[in-house]
Amino acid sequence: MADDKDQPQTAADDETLNPSKSARKRHMHALQRLGESLLELSPAQLQALPLEEPELLTALEETRRIRSNSARKRHLQYIGKLMRSIDPEPIEAALAALHAQSSAATHEFHEIERLRDAVLARPGEGIALVLASHPHADRQQLRQIIRQHEREQREGKAPAASRQLFRYLRELADR
Repeated sequence: MADDKDQPQTAADDETLNPSKSARKRHMHALQRLGESLLELSPAQLQALPLEEPELLTALEETRRIRSNSARKRHLQYIGKLMRSIDPEPIEAALAALHAQSSAATHEFHEIERLRDAVLARPGEGIALVLASHPHADRQQLRQIIRQHEREQREGKAPAASRQLFRYLRELADR
């Protein structure tokens, strides 16, 4: 029986043992981009992420204060270096969850805006739409808001009723 040492190594085996310089650079750049994406988060969102490295949190705070472009680039490289010592997968998963939550909230916001516009464009059909999706909605309150909106339109006033309708629809969606 022949040893595995006698078998010639393939290119795939070689890459798993020692990644190429280009592969290492791609990995380091990916970690640096992950660090840059952490800078876009608010301090509260950063606290929610699984970041155990106090040095990394300090570096992120310092980077926010840097205004010089070249100094900022150097500091981003430093963040990339710090990222090499931690496991990026939990951070990436938490970031993906944050972005999914944010996009879901944005989608809900746009749906409420569309419903508000439908109610104001065609009041009768719009009220029926609201009552179909939210049976516990108050029909009388919806009619009052629509009448107030029509009055504001005639008098050329600011669209306070439109904002009031949006808040009411958001309350209904949150119930």
